[in-house]
Amino acid sequence: MTLLKGVLNKYFYLSMSLLIAAIVVYGFSFTVNDNLFHPAVPRPLILWVHGSAFSLWVAFLIFQSTLVRTRNVKWHRFFGWFGAALAAVMVPLGIATSIIMGRFDTYQLRQSGSDAFLIVPLYDMVAFAVFIGLAITWRKQPELHRRLIFIGTCGLLDAAFGRIGYLFEHSLFFLCLDLVIVLGVVRDLFVNRRVHKAYLVSLPALIIVQAFVIYTWRSGSAWWLHIAHALLG
Repeated sequence: MTLLKGVLNKYFYLSMSLLIAAIVVYGFSFTVNDNLFHPAVPRPLILWVHGSAFSLWVAFLIFQSTLVRTRNVKWHRFFGWFGAALAAVMVPLGIATSIIMGRFDTYQLRQSGSDAFLIVPLYDMVAFAVFIGLAITWRKQPELHRRLIFIGTCGLLDAAFGRIGYLFEHSLFFLCLDLVIVLGVVRDLFVNRRVHKAYLVSLPALIIVQAFVIYTWRSGSAWWLHIAHALLG
């Protein structure tokens, strides 16, 4: 028991960064060939840029977790500013990609529902910006900082889980990413015997907003469709 506690204390965040990478690879393996590498209709160039930037973020997460684990904290802090700059690029890039791909799916592929679905990736970018922004703000509080980075990154996993047909059709992709975050709660209970405030505040808020996003998307709420049509043009 003591050994397991020690392992979780030392290697949890590095392990989670590897798990996140595995989820991303597995989820996108269902669609990346048809949607990016060999599509029947070529995708906009921005999709390649978007995929590269977000893949770099996952690789960066692993790199930073490794630096902490090997006690290279000074280098971790130094490269952290690269991560801040990358995140600052990812948010507007993600928003632009969502809108451009929404137009592409609606007007070129003639896919129905792309307008309503736009709320999902836009919400992802807002949530990511909030959590990573807070993580940068509280970078001098390591326990809070690492959890906010973890939660913010997990918030992007709906894109990977959503590539799995069953999870998308039953709107379970948010639940799946929340379960990954719950691993952090379990770790805290096992190692610290209490749940950190980052999870106590974030998880309930995430679940409420995610439910609202799913309802708005699935119900095709008129107020949202009006906004989506204005964004798509």
